[in-house]
Amino acid sequence: MRPLGLYIHWPFCPSKCPYCDFNSHVREGVDNKRWQRALLQELDHAACGTTGRKLTSIFFGGGTPSLMDPETVGALITKAKMLFPCDADLEVTLEANPGTMSFEKCEGFRQAGVNRLSMGVQSLQDEALAFLGRRHSVSQALEAVEMAAAIFPRFSFDLIYARPDQTEAAWREELTRALGFAHGHLSLYQLTIEPQTAFATRMARGEMMTLAPDPAASLYEFTEALMAEAGLPSYEVSNYAAPGQECRHNLIYWNFEDYIGIGPGAHGRITQGGVKHATYRFKAPETWLTAVEERGHAMDTLLPLTPQERLQEVTLMGLRLTQGLSLARLHAETGLEPEEAFPGLEALEKEGLVRRTGTHLIVTPEGRLRLNSLIAFLLRA
Repeated sequence: MRPLGLYIHWPFCPSKCPYCDFNSHVREGVDNKRWQRALLQELDHAACGTTGRKLTSIFFGGGTPSLMDPETVGALITKAKMLFPCDADLEVTLEANPGTMSFEKCEGFRQAGVNRLSMGVQSLQDEALAFLGRRHSVSQALEAVEMAAAIFPRFSFDLIYARPDQTEAAWREELTRALGFAHGHLSLYQLTIEPQTAFATRMARGEMMTLAPDPAASLYEFTEALMAEAGLPSYEVSNYAAPGQECRHNLIYWNFEDYIGIGPGAHGRITQGGVKHATYRFKAPETWLTAVEERGHAMDTLLPLTPQERLQEVTLMGLRLTQGLSLARLHAETGLEPEEAFPGLEALEKEGLVRRTGTHLIVTPEGRLRLNSLIAFLLRA
C-alpha cells in the first residue's frame, strides 16, 4: 500500500517575514476552540475519499503552528488515528518559531503526540535575523533548540544562506556552529526572492537582496561538502540528514505520493479510481472558516491532473532528490519511458548533467547547480 500523508495548515504568524510567500496572516486574536472544531470537521470530510489508506505521517505547517494550543494539536492527532490505520512509528512533525516556544509548550506538544519538531531558526547571527525580519535572537533560538533536543525524539532546524555579501568564511563559521546543535537533520535554504514579498519590492527599487549567482553556487558546493563530511549528506536539494533521519513526510511530496491537505490554502494530491487529483482549499482564513462551518468543508477545487501535469509534478519533485527520480514512479504516473518523457535527455546526459541507473534518473552535482533551468529544459524539449 502506498504511503499517505496528512498536512494541516495553521495560517497565523506573529509577523510577516519579508521573504515569505506562504499563506500566512497576522491577526490580533484567534479563537482556538473555533478553529479546532473547524479543522476536526474538515479532517472528517477529507477522510471520506481515502477509506482504508494507511497514514504514515502528519505535518503541522504554516504560518506558525507553534502558536496553536497543544490541546488542538492533540485533538487533531487523536482524530487522525481514529480515521486512518496508522504506522506504528507514525511521524508527527510540527513547525515551530523559536520566539513562540517555552518548556511548557514543548512538553504540551510532546504529550499531544508530536514526535518531530522543525524549527525556523534561519540564522545564528543577530544582524542576519534582523535583516530576515525574525523577531527572535540567536540566544532565544539556541535555547529553543536545546529544549527541543531534550523533549522530542527527533528535531530539525532551518537556516537561510546566500544572503547579500555573505562570505564563505562567515557561512563556514555559522554552519559549523549549527552542526554542534544538530541532531541528525538540518534544512539549509538559499535565500530566494519570491514575487509579492517585501524583499521583492525592495529588490525592484534596486536594493541587493541576495548573493550574486556565482558566489551563491560556490556556497552551495561548500555546503554539500561540509555536510557530507559531518555525516549529514543531502537527500534533497536543501535538506541534509544522517541515514534514517530524513523527514518522511517531505519524502511523500518529493516521491509524488498521496497526501491530504486541510486548513486555509492547503493543497493535496489524492488518487481516486486510479486517477490522481489535486485538491485546493479556500485560501483566506476567514473564508475557509466560514465555509467549513456552513458546509462541513472548505474544498475550493478538486481536479484530475492531466498526463502533462503529472509529468511536470513527478519530474519537479523527483529530480530534487539526491537518489533521483524513480523510473518506476515516472512510468506509473505517465506510462512513459524516460526517452519518451524527455526528448532532450540524451543531450543532458552527454553534458554530464544527468545520469541514469537501472532504477533512477539522477541529476549530477554539476546539474544541481542549474537545477531549475535543467528541469525547464527537460519539460520543454
